Amino acid sequence: MSTRDQLVASTQDLLWERGYIGTSPKAIQQRAGAGQGSMYHHFTGKADLALAAIRQNADDLRASAGAAFAQGTTAVERVSAYLLRERDVLRGCPVGRLALDPEIVANPELRAPLEETFDWLRGRLAGVLAEGIANGELASDLDAEATATTLVAVLQGGYVLARSSGTAEPFDQAIRGALALLGRR
Repeated sequence: MSTRDQLVASTQDLLWERGYIGTSPKAIQQRAGAGQGSMYHHFTGKADLALAAIRQNADDLRASAGAAFAQGTTAVERVSAYLLRERDVLRGCPVGRLALDPEIVANPELRAPLEETFDWLRGRLAGVLAEGIANGELASDLDAEATATTLVAVLQGGYVLARSSGTAEPFDQAIRGALALLGRR
């Protein structure tokens, strides 16, 4: 792994663990095993490096979600594969957690990858749900876009409930509930 990639990966982890304020350039350098000169050779500063890390988180989430959406043949199977995919529930969503960070949401440049990712995710879910409606698998009066937004909200809320209780059970329960609602016709 290149020094640049080590810096980005270290920043990803630190942002997930500590948030933007708690992620210092020194902590990034220590975790990456890189010196200050290397960091500033590749990035103009902390915000530039954080943006690269946030974009990488977003790309990683899209890749894993895309792979899950490719599983199964029916819309419900594809949505289920996404909702049930392996996650580190108690750490929270690596993108969603950043949306709770006041320093990130206050900065339009840092917030943009979050917005783009959630827009992409809602759009992808809405597309899969629309296919399910079109092929008669889901109720014809289901609003694909509203349901997609609901599923993303259930998922993100499930992370919050799990983290606050210290157990994955509320997350799992939220996912089971969402899937049960999708199964109703």
